[in-house]
Amino acid sequence: MEIGYPILSTLIFLPIVGGALLMLIGRRQETLIKFWALAVSVITFVLSLPLFTNFDKTTHKMQFVERVEWIPQWGIQYYVGIDGISVLFILLSTLVTILCVLISWNSITEKVKEFYVAILLIEGAMIGVFCSLDLFLFYIFWEAMLIPMYLIIGVWGGPRRVYAAIKFFLYTLVGSVLMLIGIIVLYFKGGTFNILELMNLSLPYKLQLMLFWAFFAAFAVKVPMFPVHTWLPDAHTEAPTAGSVILAAVLIKMGAYGFLRFSLPLFPEAAKAMTPYMMALSVIAIIYGGLVCLAQTDLKRLIAYSSVSHMGFVTLGIFALNTQGVEGGILQMINHGIVTGALFLAVGIIYERTHSRQIADYGGLATVMPVYAGFFMIFTLASIGLPGLNGFIGEFLIILGGFKAKKLAGVLAATGIIIGAGYMLWLYQRVFFMGVNEKIKNLEPMTFREFITLAAMAVFVFWIGIYPNTFLSFMHVSVQHLLERVSYSGGDSMVALKTIGGLIP
Repeated sequence: MEIGYPILSTLIFLPIVGGALLMLIGRRQETLIKFWALAVSVITFVLSLPLFTNFDKTTHKMQFVERVEWIPQWGIQYYVGIDGISVLFILLSTLVTILCVLISWNSITEKVKEFYVAILLIEGAMIGVFCSLDLFLFYIFWEAMLIPMYLIIGVWGGPRRVYAAIKFFLYTLVGSVLMLIGIIVLYFKGGTFNILELMNLSLPYKLQLMLFWAFFAAFAVKVPMFPVHTWLPDAHTEAPTAGSVILAAVLIKMGAYGFLRFSLPLFPEAAKAMTPYMMALSVIAIIYGGLVCLAQTDLKRLIAYSSVSHMGFVTLGIFALNTQGVEGGILQMINHGIVTGALFLAVGIIYERTHSRQIADYGGLATVMPVYAGFFMIFTLASIGLPGLNGFIGEFLIILGGFKAKKLAGVLAATGIIIGAGYMLWLYQRVFFMGVNEKIKNLEPMTFREFITLAAMAVFVFWIGIYPNTFLSFMHVSVQHLLERVSYSGGDSMVALKTIGGLIP
């Protein structure tokens, strides 16, 4: 698909160039800095819209492709393109960046220029990850995200920001190094970094298994899956609001996206053999994350642990290896980005006024800020999967896919929804009802800027909840092609599954 100009390169490099130019603006011109960052992010979002209006939903082939020789002696290319699996994440990335700029307008008061440079750089890297069709290029963008996010947490975060930033960096770096080893092995086996050509490579089962775990190390940490999830609550708790939103809405989706783009099509036999274990880890994450939420006293920490539970649903859907599960997993990634991102935005709004994240410091907030309470209720109900809101659609498809793959996994995952309803409704009761806490009696109402940030997310909550096919229709053909690739990968995986002691569904 072509639209007359290199749209993907524009989306990748516009925020990067915009961030570089931002460095030329004087440090004291804070208003100009903020409006420049806002203008760059808005223009990037507007330029991303043709991806959806011109997307061909009838083919699984890559669209809007750009391909240029980069380092020909090593077979490295600048090769980008998108399909029905990746297209929705571009919109999510460009939308979230605008909201992060807006929500940080008054809350970031030190090193303002550097903060917005980091935001714009990470936007370009995020889009690059979802567009890359060359493994070397993918790894460049994957690692490029680490530096600005490390700085966002470590410079503008809370009291324990340095600890949280180092923990985030070390966890993700170790996983990424193991993936790099896997990429190098793939290159020597296939003679190319081209992802589409590597999909045609026939690898021995044992090698597939080793490479699957090498890539798993990077993707599982990023999701994050149990038991390598412990960096996430610290990072979320200490990060500024914009950092928490980017982490929740986009960055942790990249791990699940990696499973879809690499683990399943490149190592299909290993993926099928590992399915029972991946589903087991997913169910543990769903239940464990929910139970831990019940014990939290910090607003951001509770929402952070809820991400562990919700992303467990995503990986369960992906490794159900059926249409309902995979499509539900992809849609739930979008849903989680919207809902959890909105919840972090909402926490940031109230934190600016009270400088407290402790649930015990609130109470009766619905009386003091009724509009804010209404938005928070919408996102709370979406988080627990109320029919008519976006969370219901994704979770329903995932549980349906889980039942088809393994009935026990579907049943156990469904209990996670019950636990989720428990901790979210209990949170809402403690913060918004009961007696009005004297500490919050005279809070200022929401500003128009804050209203816009939450309203934008609420639109997608209702849109996906009422008419999900707008978004599901993008992924149908690509998901079907992916599952066919896994299904017809060869007959050895079932034998191998017995060999390693797995359970055949």
